[in-house]
Amino acid sequence: MMKQLPEYRYRGARAMVILHERHMREFLDTWRRARAAGLELPESDDPEYASLETLLRHVLRAAGGYLFWMCRQLDLPDPGIRPAPPVETVAEDAEEYLDHVLGRWREPLAGVTEDECYLPEYTSKWETRYCIDAMLEHAVMHPIRHTFQLVELMDSSSS
Repeated sequence: MMKQLPEYRYRGARAMVILHERHMREFLDTWRRARAAGLELPESDDPEYASLETLLRHVLRAAGGYLFWMCRQLDLPDPGIRPAPPVETVAEDAEEYLDHVLGRWREPLAGVTEDECYLPEYTSKWETRYCIDAMLEHAVMHPIRHTFQLVELMDSSSS
């Protein structure tokens, strides 16, 4: 678990950073259980679901992308997140990369006010408009959704 966060002007952002870490780590643990169980993802036209490894890379890459997007919208410095590991090594590199991404999440939003988190709204790369607070919630829910998906698949394959 991460050490104490710096003071945040907006405690809601602090809560989202903590929840993001918690659920990213939970996703990685669940992903490892799915892999150990030999789970195969159902067929999908979505290339992010081609394999467990592509799903892992998708979730790790998105975690960095959300923070990068928020920093860009708020005119904050680039958080310096490295590209996610390639599919071929993502399983072996996941823990180290996750530590890197989550470490980068710790401070950039500490000085942001509650008002800045709610107004204005910005257009995401998928053309949906989000305020910063909504993107924080989206970033937290992303690993929760994929954890839920993997648990349901494991449960249904063991029945």
